Amino acid sequence: MNNPEAAEEGREPRREDSPTPPGQRNGRGSVPTFLFISFVLFMLTNNRGEEIDARYQYMKALDSLNVQVADFSAWLHGSPSNFTLHTEDNVTMPLVNTFVDFGPVLNPDVGSYYTNLTGFWHGEVDFYNLTSLSANESALPWSSLANDFVSHTNATLLPELLGSWNWVATDKLSISVGDKIVMNQTVPNNISEDVAIIHGRIELSEPKASEELRLDFDGIHFVSNGSIYAFAETVQGRDLRMLPSLVPTSRLNDTARIIEAELSARMAKLKEKIDTGSIDQDVLNDSDEPPKARCSFRLYGHLEPTDVPQDMMKQLEEEIEKPTGIWTVRPPEMQLNGVLVSQDCGVLLKIKETTGLKSPQLYRKITTYAGISTIINLILLRLLTRETARIGSAIGLNRVSRYTFLAQSLVDAISFVGHITLGILADGRASLSVLAPAGLACMLFINEAQFAVAIGQVQAPEDVAPPPAPLPAPPPIPPVPSNNVAAHPSAAPSSASNPPIIATERPSFLRFLWNHIRTDPSARLWTIISLFLIVVFRIVILLSLPLFFVASMYSFIWAVQIYRSARRSRGSGLSTEYLVGTTVCRLFFILYFIGCSKNILDVEPRRWVYIVPVLMFAQVITLILQDRLGPTFFLFNRVTIPKSYDYHPPLPLPDPEAPEQTLGDCAICMDAIESSDGKERGDLGVMGLAATAHRLGSTRKSYSLAPCHHLFVTHSCLERWLAIKNICPQCRRPLPPL
Repeated sequence: MNNPEAAEEGREPRREDSPTPPGQRNGRGSVPTFLFISFVLFMLTNNRGEEIDARYQYMKALDSLNVQVADFSAWLHGSPSNFTLHTEDNVTMPLVNTFVDFGPVLNPDVGSYYTNLTGFWHGEVDFYNLTSLSANESALPWSSLANDFVSHTNATLLPELLGSWNWVATDKLSISVGDKIVMNQTVPNNISEDVAIIHGRIELSEPKASEELRLDFDGIHFVSNGSIYAFAETVQGRDLRMLPSLVPTSRLNDTARIIEAELSARMAKLKEKIDTGSIDQDVLNDSDEPPKARCSFRLYGHLEPTDVPQDMMKQLEEEIEKPTGIWTVRPPEMQLNGVLVSQDCGVLLKIKETTGLKSPQLYRKITTYAGISTIINLILLRLLTRETARIGSAIGLNRVSRYTFLAQSLVDAISFVGHITLGILADGRASLSVLAPAGLACMLFINEAQFAVAIGQVQAPEDVAPPPAPLPAPPPIPPVPSNNVAAHPSAAPSSASNPPIIATERPSFLRFLWNHIRTDPSARLWTIISLFLIVVFRIVILLSLPLFFVASMYSFIWAVQIYRSARRSRGSGLSTEYLVGTTVCRLFFILYFIGCSKNILDVEPRRWVYIVPVLMFAQVITLILQDRLGPTFFLFNRVTIPKSYDYHPPLPLPDPEAPEQTLGDCAICMDAIESSDGKERGDLGVMGLAATAHRLGSTRKSYSLAPCHHLFVTHSCLERWLAIKNICPQCRRPLPPL
């Protein structure tokens, strides 16, 4: 029957006689479709309010920058302006000069300074509380200058400004210096090339704290004499236009001109973000955590001069930024000395022994490490693949410990997270290079976790308790005649045939889950893996705790295998190639990050790290000797190890008068297990017993009697079966290793 309406619409008419197949719906319901579309629209538009608020904040910041640039430009060119430059006091620089020697301009043919400070600096600091100097500090020459410096400090505000940070224990400092600001094409030509804008972050740390005190700084770098002047704040809001007040009077005009150009560049960049809509909502959001301190610092620093001529230094820095392969001088070490001084908090931090590494050098260092770690992880993956293929049978899996591979999988999970984090923090090719070892670490984690689960499934019967013996059946109740029911009420059907129903309490979900985890080996293993991963991912951001955690796992990575081999009185079955190769490869990572002072994460070396390889190789030697000398050789017979089950007990020989001389039928192949000893004993009589006694041991090896009293042929049946499963093929009870 034709459907004219459907034909007019250009679709095929539906046949009335073609019913919809069962289980197939004609279309999606209106309510689920409406909910799905609403959810998609909500996910696409739920951050619209935050985006509008961020755009408003950007517009507000742009208006403020416009006003600042206009006032500062008018002041710089001598026009009426609302901007006033506060002059620096006459007590700060005398105090600073006692700690920092700014040094003269060098002869370009003899020496030079680094011109680009972009990179990462690490050093030490000495803390001085200028408001309460100790007896030894009061005897120093600069003590009187310190007293003059803090004469205007408000003592009542000190607790609030100093905050919760432990200033006395502060001893480490890290500085990340950003690239010099690239000016736009409207920069006037009267800006000196000797002046550069620098910006970045200073992080103060103490040994016993996992957190750091961060200071954002903006400053001026004079290339000719390597001097640095900057404002450093724990809370953003410092006016960049006040930087000329820090520099010497002779450099004030040059500093003011480059500040004007910098403000104009920032204003143009902010306007471009607003026009293109590339607004970062997280930039203007204040952190929910209050600052640890509210001190305002001034940074005064000076680069140590080098003995490299200026033209060769320029060539060296160009080669570092854009390598071409030409020969250059050996890069001298970048060193910085200086002070951080705060007048409102009355504290001074002396910066000493601070060395720097340029960003391109660090990224090349990361790339080199990524290449080496990729090769190491490939070797580990190859060793694991070869070992799992070699011991993949049930007999091999019964020998090894699942926790050995579980511990390695957790270490590789930490390696995966660490490399991914490093790839996010790094830049350019360095971020791409660390993805290779991260991917291999993830593959190692998956393969080792799967292998640990496979071992747990094979060894699961070891944890299963033997079934209880069946209770004897109750004696049958004799039938009671129907005419005596009234006379014997105790024999009524209501009490004999229908026993009372006892109400049982239904277990809760948590109790059911706990019982399931406790009784199911696979569920228990996956629960352990999940809990360990949660703990690892939560503490991976804390540097000291993961280092101790990983070092502990490394130190006893083979200990559980030694324990299992001694407890089961069987060798591990792990090859020497796998034991030695895996140990050497894994020691590379822990010795590099905890033993090398020049590692890419700048982790300080720990002296206890050299105990880890000693413990690991001691365990490897123990495992090798367990296969050679016996699983319990190191116990010296002081501990009695239960003997393994004997599959070949002496069985009574068959009756010589029987027509078939067999021990029984094999439970697998169902063939009769013949006994040549019984036949020879019948033929030779008493004198033949002595002739056949020496072959009794070899005869026993031909049969195997399981603990469940099922008989098997050893070589052709039971050994092949145990290579697949370690349960009895007849009664499904767990079988001990053969």
